[in-house]
Amino acid sequence: MDRSTVPLMLLPAMGCDGQLWARQIMDLADLAHPEFGDLTQDDTLAAMAARVLAEAPPRFAVAGVSLGGYVAMEMVRQAPERVDRIALFGVRASMEIRARTVAGQGLLATAPHADPRLSAIVSGRAQAMAERVGAQVFERQQRALLERPDISDAVGAIHVPTLVAVGDRDRICTPDDARALGDRIPGARFHIIRACGHLSPLERPGEVTMLLRDWLEQH
Repeated sequence: MDRSTVPLMLLPAMGCDGQLWARQIMDLADLAHPEFGDLTQDDTLAAMAARVLAEAPPRFAVAGVSLGGYVAMEMVRQAPERVDRIALFGVRASMEIRARTVAGQGLLATAPHADPRLSAIVSGRAQAMAERVGAQVFERQQRALLERPDISDAVGAIHVPTLVAVGDRDRICTPDDARALGDRIPGARFHIIRACGHLSPLERPGEVTMLLRDWLEQH
């Protein structure tokens, strides 16, 4: 790894795999050394966070979408001295969660009319990820979210440069949900991604890359 690059752990949303971050892995190669965290083996956020921490560099930046964002916050709670900065996409401040099937998650992942030019392509790729991940992993991940503890301790542990971003047409985490989270983290930068649903790295890869660049260069 080039000494000038930043170790960056990328964590997926529920029912997603590494394709969610494919563009950022390529587009940030000059600035970061991205690694993809495995959230498929465990059924609690704490165990997921511990697994990723065991594989992560001694100190790193972490970015997560939805489930990945909750795991990222739990990583900060477990090992605050190791996390240099955190980026949260489509993460709620509240505990409410709606039970969904794998097929339903794939359909709900992107707003069908967020952008007519992209919706068919993105929805198909989201469904393909859900099918590759499979029902058993999806059920474990859903159980982890349904049984997640109050996130207040995890939020309170965040004292590093923080980005909170959300799609303006996200139906899983609304902009108000995400803004409420950003308001709880001192100094957090909040950004609304226009014409975007829940899976912003896939739907608006260029904008997400620019957000992550600014975040990675933030002092």
